[in-house]
Amino acid sequence: MNYGRVMLKLSGEALAGSGGKGYDEAVVRNVAQQVKVSVDAGVQVGIVTGGGNYWRGRTSEAIARTKADQIGMLATIMNCIYVSEIFRAEGMKTAILSPFICGTMTELFSVDLANRYFNEGTVVFFAGGTGHPYFSTDTGIALRAVEVGADAILLAKSIDGVYTADPKIDPSAKRYDTITMQEMIDKKLAVIDLTASVLCMENHVPLAIFDLNEENSIANAMQGKINGTIVTVE
Repeated sequence: MNYGRVMLKLSGEALAGSGGKGYDEAVVRNVAQQVKVSVDAGVQVGIVTGGGNYWRGRTSEAIARTKADQIGMLATIMNCIYVSEIFRAEGMKTAILSPFICGTMTELFSVDLANRYFNEGTVVFFAGGTGHPYFSTDTGIALRAVEVGADAILLAKSIDGVYTADPKIDPSAKRYDTITMQEMIDKKLAVIDLTASVLCMENHVPLAIFDLNEENSIANAMQGKINGTIVTVE
């Protein structure tokens, strides 16, 4: 399986490494070096980050959900700026697009602008989610993947795929090599949220879930070598 254009999701917690907060530069640099292999080979790469290394708004009971989600959107912008700069230090061209104006730090998202950057070999960071509260970064990456016609969404996570149950709780849980999006929804496996699942299913965008911490997992995934779970949409 060869991808021409992919979307890569990096969780905020993954950016923080074992520290849990902020950034682990060695981790981010390793991600950049793996992505560069595919960029140099001509793969067009879009990236979405979570914001959990700074803020998990849904755990706050003192702040209105709308404001909590807005803080989360800004956290993803900070993450994209940081990761983008590490990518640049590794020799890649980058651009950061967001759905709302953020001074001179990002550019306003449009499909035409994203496509222009992709065609120039630029890694495109999609920051700020959808720009609206009540939508997760799962939904954000699904929406952008559909809009720009990505071949697949790659989810680099702390777990190496989709299981029949939580393997931390149930040691007998089995990993799926493949599963359909409809099965994943029916079994309530919650790899991504329901809105994102339906968006991917209706627009035929498959997912691949794999372990971020496995050696060369991102480089391999971008070449279609998935040591994890493929979620099909046919």
